[in-house]
Amino acid sequence: MTQYLVIYEQGPDSWGAYSPDLPGCTAVGSSRDEVEQLMQEAVEAHVDVLRSEGLAVPQPASFPGYVAA
Repeated sequence: MTQYLVIYEQGPDSWGAYSPDLPGCTAVGSSRDEVEQLMQEAVEAHVDVLRSEGLAVPQPASFPGYVAA
């Protein structure tokens, strides 16, 4: 099983998420829990569509890191 980095962002009224390694794969939910579930489904669907269309599935190339300031 391949693991993709997902970035979660809290907005004023909702949560958003995206994967830098899967362009166009995004989700929005009203809570962090909801957007995590929706993003799980979105990543699975995104990869399934790429495979079904005979397109290459990108390998993860993004990794988390933090910088203190």
